[in-house]
Amino acid sequence: MEPRLTARLWVDAYLTRLRLRDIPAFVTCHGDDTAGIVWVCLNTLDGRATLLARRYDFTTDATRWDVVISDTEQLVNDRIASERRADPDLWVIEVEDRGGQHLLGEM
Repeated sequence: MEPRLTARLWVDAYLTRLRLRDIPAFVTCHGDDTAGIVWVCLNTLDGRATLLARRYDFTTDATRWDVVISDTEQLVNDRIASERRADPDLWVIEVEDRGGQHLLGEM
């Protein structure tokens, strides 16, 4: 089983990786520093966005990033707002990249 980092440490490391590659990213929802779930919203700056959530796969004992929703920016934002009402500890990081880079496969 892979070790668990605090949500805050993971978010800080991810933002640093993006910054080093000149990919703009912002924390739009600050969740619980210790155990908050982290979602990544990839905004391609064309009115569309993709929301990604980290999932643990028990069969492979690994984590992966799954698409929660990929649609208009407004519908993705509505989904985030709905989830935040249910889980105020949720983190959301918005990544802005026209080419769709998010670097999650490298983490």
